[in-house]
Parts: sequence; structure tokens; C-alpha cells
Amino acid sequence: MTWLEAGYQLFPREFAVDAWCEAARNAALTAAEDPELRQLWLRHGGTWFVGVDALDNDAEGHVGLGPALGGAAYGAAVAATGVSLLHRAQVSITYPGYPRQDVDESETAHRFRLVRDAAHLDGLLPEGPQKRRHLREPHAWILGIALTEADADAAPLVVWEGSHRIIARAFSDAFEGIAPTDWGDVDVTDIYKDARAEVFETCKRFEVPLSIGESVLLHRHVIHGVAPWADGTKAALEGRAIAYFRPCFDDPEAWLSAP
Repeated sequence: MTWLEAGYQLFPREFAVDAWCEAARNAALTAAEDPELRQLWLRHGGTWFVGVDALDNDAEGHVGLGPALGGAAYGAAVAATGVSLLHRAQVSITYPGYPRQDVDESETAHRFRLVRDAAHLDGLLPEGPQKRRHLREPHAWILGIALTEADADAAPLVVWEGSHRIIARAFSDAFEGIAPTDWGDVDVTDIYKDARAEVFETCKRFEVPLSIGESVLLHRHVIHGVAPWADGTKAALEGRAIAYFRPCFDDPEAWLSAP
């Protein structure tokens, strides 16, 4: 099945992506060692470098003198949505022991990360003291590219197949009769939690352990997370590093209407 049918699709290693990785890898790993960025983005007892916007790429994906981003996964994403311009990529790196509990993390939140892989929908931002969820980032698609090698059980990406259909249905109902420009003002916390609960009950969970140079394309509505790092598994000294792109639609209505 394709990413539009299943909600995700794994793409094998190819020359165009290898060339991009060669230019991006050192820049990404260097960013992860920057003291200021580590202070900002190192979480879960030092086992996850979140690295939002940490890769210094341009709107075509060039890193330094490296090539523009290419490959089948990126091509499929652009063909389906028309969105090609890129933001600075997230450099997400997990390390052995992920996830340790942060001192300010509740037992409930930590257990959810352990048992449910911190399953979430990108683009819903928690706001206010109660951390109520709002759609602030109407992503077009999510593309992950593996920059280092790691064993399959070393904190792989996790997806719930077909969950994008449940999410699309729930949010279509939530936003019915509301102008797309106002969607971000709607508190979707409860709707989101109910839809995610349905996903857990009805959708199959799959681990997607990317090898270096492989790509995964996720539908913007798919529920996904990261599994714990299994004891005894190995990875590159730099950890499991993945570059993630999540460009947004200019028109928020496309978040529901696009494929």
C-alpha cells in the first residue's frame, strides 16, 4: 500500500537520498553537539535530542554545498500535495536508554511514552496551563530520512496503520461550519484524545526501523511515535539520527481537503 492508503510508506535507499545524506549528516550531528542546542533540546534524561529546526538547510534542502533534496519519497509528497518548499529540518536523535524520565515529567506522561510510544499527531500544539491542544501547524506531509545506522529495536519510529482516516473524520466533524482561518482557535483536545483512543483500539501498530539512507513518508494525519530503546540493542555512536521535514500548507483548508 502507498502512504496515502496506509498512512505511511517506507522507501528504499537510493542515490539521490544518499547524496543528500552525505551533505546533511555531518551538519546534523554537529548541530546535536552544539552546547546551546543541547541545552535547549536534550530531553528525557539525556536520551533524546529533539532538534527542532536544527538542520541548516534552505528551502530546496541544500545543506552547504550539498544537493537539493530529492528521491522518490519527496517526489511522492510533492506530487500529492503540491507543497515542495522546505523549512529547516528537525534533527531527531535518540540514544541508549530512551526514554528516561525527566524530573518535571509526570508518572502518567512517562508511562504513556513507555507503553504507547508517546503516540501523537503532529501540528497540535499544547497551550496554556492546561496544555489544551490547537491546530497551529497544518502540515502537508512528514518525511523522515535516516542519517545513521541502528538496530531495529533501538527506538524505532512507530505508526498506526490507517489512523489517518480516523483523524480526518474526527477533525472534519470538529471543524464543520467553521472557517479554516479560525480552525486554530478551536480547542480540539477532547476530540483528539477520543480519536486517538479509537486508533489504539482499531488500528495495527507497526515499527518502522529505518536504516541509513532509507526514507519514510507519513501522512500528516497519521498517529505515530517512538518505541523505547530495547536493552542490548546497538546503534552508531551518534545515536539513531533522523532528519524530519514537515512543511505546512499556506491554506489551512488543505489540511483536510488534500489527499
